[in-house]
Amino acid sequence: MSPIVLVIAAHPDDEVLGCGGTLLKLARAGAEIHLAFLADGIGARNPDPAQRQAELDQRRAAARAAADILGAASIHFDALPDNRLDSVPLLDLTQRVEALIARYRPTTLFTHHVGDLNIDHHRTHQAVMTACRPQSGHPVRTLLCFEVPSSTEWQPPGSGTPFTPNWFVDIGATLDGKLAALAAYAAEVRDWPHPRSREGVQYLARWRGATLGCEAAEAFMLARHLG
Repeated sequence: MSPIVLVIAAHPDDEVLGCGGTLLKLARAGAEIHLAFLADGIGARNPDPAQRQAELDQRRAAARAAADILGAASIHFDALPDNRLDSVPLLDLTQRVEALIARYRPTTLFTHHVGDLNIDHHRTHQAVMTACRPQSGHPVRTLLCFEVPSSTEWQPPGSGTPFTPNWFVDIGATLDGKLAALAAYAAEVRDWPHPRSREGVQYLARWRGATLGCEAAEAFMLARHLG
């Protein structure tokens, strides 16, 4: 049976920024990849309902295009309020995550780092950790937290848990695919030297690889692994 991988992210584009190269590598190796997003990703930006709906449709179309590039088998969109997940009770968030885990039965799950500046990232992490309590029969055996440029590194020292990676994936062969998936989110990509620019994402992958002696890598914090 092929490995089943689930990504639970706050917003469309977080999956590419955090683990796009790893997802493509896993998909090429035969894994079944599923993507899920809790917040709409645009609601905090535009007060006009018509324009907001147009931007939402555009963001979801971009997510589908990126998912195709990464080889994902499915994509799930929730519609919780953008940058307001702290207004949603943790129990409600957790139950949504539990439903996704019950649907896909993933063996590996990727989600956000707890110390990200973005509140939606933080709340998504909390919900996933609660839903993945280590109980007998739980399908998730490997639980990994990724970094998202323009959130993870923006948390000032002392304000949150630092991202100190202890799990790395060589993406030298899939970095171009990660960058192609990022290009699908053209509206979210910024100009250099923004960390969410094409150059910023590429340089981070190159730097993570250089620290390990490979061309490019993605870094994670391992929350749990049951071998």
